[in-house]
Amino acid sequence: MRRRIFCTAAAGALGIAGLVSLGSPHATATEEQRPVEYNFTKGFLAGVFKAGEAPPGANDWGCKPSAEHPRPVVLIHGTLENMHGNWRGAAPLLANNGYCVFAFNYGADKATSPIQGTAHVKDGAARLGAFVDKVRGATGTAEVDLVGHSQGGGPLPRTYLKDDPSAAGKVDKLVGITPSNHGTTLSGITELGRQLHLLQPMNGFLDKTAPALVEQEIGSDFNKALDAGGDTVPGVDYTVIATKYDEVVTPYTNAFLKAGPGATVRNIRLQDTCAKDYSDHLEAPYDPITLTHVLNALDPAHPRAVKCRTVLPLTGPTGPVDQ
Repeated sequence: MRRRIFCTAAAGALGIAGLVSLGSPHATATEEQRPVEYNFTKGFLAGVFKAGEAPPGANDWGCKPSAEHPRPVVLIHGTLENMHGNWRGAAPLLANNGYCVFAFNYGADKATSPIQGTAHVKDGAARLGAFVDKVRGATGTAEVDLVGHSQGGGPLPRTYLKDDPSAAGKVDKLVGITPSNHGTTLSGITELGRQLHLLQPMNGFLDKTAPALVEQEIGSDFNKALDAGGDTVPGVDYTVIATKYDEVVTPYTNAFLKAGPGATVRNIRLQDTCAKDYSDHLEAPYDPITLTHVLNALDPAHPRAVKCRTVLPLTGPTGPVDQ
């Protein structure tokens, strides 16, 4: 079901590519700066078949964090996505701003498969734990910050933080972009499936082929176990960035978290920042407004003004971006 929504959106992106110009706005590139993509469609087309390659600005294993940005940032892609297609916006932007940035693939038989993130969430969480340790070892840092989209911004890192005893003290911040924290109806498809008695047969098939889709349904056994005992763990600062136009995580408010003891939570709805932001689930990680919130969440001592501009689903901002 979730695969169908993604494929529909992806097909829409491909159709748009054939109908309109994909010359999206970029940050001004200098010798020190990498081009930043703010258009999901163009980023998807450029990155979906480069799953085995790190997105621009990521995985410089010689990078050493600066005093200004002392923690490396680990990017975690979403379900049915991959690191290159998901992060052609955030990875170069963060690198341009002086961060050591790292990304990886999870949840597929091959790291080069275009479609990732479909295996059990707990398997992806184990992969995240191993990657965090690799980044910490390479950079010589005790802690990292996590930035993720969809599954990668919510249930996967939350599983790692909650269930892996070795995770304690390794993560300072978790920034989730349209995360599926408390499950989704997939725009009502799961509820319709229940009424038509089709959901269980479909879930039986998906359990064998793409269990992460079933685990992210509202009311799944996985979601119940993840939420038991609270949404957060002590010592981590959480930021959630959601859009009311999310067609994948529905209701969109299921992205939001409640702070437990020893944790802080900031829930952001993009339209409260800018009513002209029409980002959907897929555009959100490319949206310049989202990315400004990400920069501010990672470095709250030096907040940037969030510039309100028209941002369209799938294709992003309608004018140039200076960020």
